[in-house]
Amino acid sequence: MFLQTSRFRIDLQMPKVMGIVNVTPDSFSDGGLHASRDAALAHCDKLLRDGADILDIGGESTRPGALELAVDEELARVLPIVRHAVTLGVPVSVDTYKPQVMEAVLDLGADIINDVWALRWTDGESSISGRDIVATHPRCGVCLMHMHRDPQTMQVAPMDGDVMPKVLLFLERMAQDLRRLGVDKERICIDPGIGFGKTVEQNFTLLRQQAALVPLGYAVLAGWSRKSSLAAVTQRSLATVATLDIRDRLVPSVTAALLAVQNGAHVVRVHDVKETVQALKVLGAMKQNS
Repeated sequence: MFLQTSRFRIDLQMPKVMGIVNVTPDSFSDGGLHASRDAALAHCDKLLRDGADILDIGGESTRPGALELAVDEELARVLPIVRHAVTLGVPVSVDTYKPQVMEAVLDLGADIINDVWALRWTDGESSISGRDIVATHPRCGVCLMHMHRDPQTMQVAPMDGDVMPKVLLFLERMAQDLRRLGVDKERICIDPGIGFGKTVEQNFTLLRQQAALVPLGYAVLAGWSRKSSLAAVTQRSLATVATLDIRDRLVPSVTAALLAVQNGAHVVRVHDVKETVQALKVLGAMKQNS
């Protein structure tokens, strides 16, 4: 399987590691660490030294309860980082749901639009949508994620019932909508949206049943890194989950990434690139010698 992007056709025979660059002061996992331009640029370089195959740059937090960021502010955060990242020789993904930002970063050479809204978002004013931007671009990749409700309310009222059939149907419909607009199947990646409007139990159901997404024929991305569900099942007391140091989520995050790959994920989106790359090499060696 391949994922076609603006500048690269990514061979997914081996799993790829997408390194996270949060240019935000309020990310749930590393807010403020890379919010300045110099820190974000240095972090891009570090992630590549650690073995990242793809960089994913985001200027707006979509953590539970996060408020919407103005377009101008998001552009001011991400454009300088994208300008640098596209010179580094790897695919560059931009985590955004705003059509104006999509258009600007694609003009700079970004390869993938990674959209938590699956191209559904609209401000009610713009005449152009994210779907239009992606459909009219000749080659860019796009990741369509499942999110229940919106960042402000998704964990206040998470999903009900059996989660995988709903997630699968949603992602299939969103991908088909794009394909009807002429977007080739190789350009589309799907993400079940761990933590986006799901309970802890539902998140682990998605991990257990993730292989059900593979027959759709699209690249599958899994984003478990440092998610609160990992803390919820590894801590003795639920009272410690919210205050748990992010480094204490490293081993659970790497474990979840490995399980996701074993259940069919082609790309894992992670903060801890070096450790994830090392773990995937061990998994790969085992499979080669089996």
